[in-house]
Amino acid sequence: MIEFNVQDMTCGHCAGRITKAINGVDAGAKVEIKIEGRTVSVESTATAGELAEAISDAGYTPQVV
Repeated sequence: MIEFNVQDMTCGHCAGRITKAINGVDAGAKVEIKIEGRTVSVESTATAGELAEAISDAGYTPQVV
């Protein structure tokens, strides 16, 4: 499980964009998002770097926890 803190994720639309970006890297990824805590937890075969890049490309600033 890889966890990111994404401070600029503020709403459901943001969560949807991040989920779509992660699924673009790994279609089988399990994504759990907590908007209030601004955390994104991912179970994936992709690396943390690949996932962070996808989140960044979607317009957000991920930090690995």
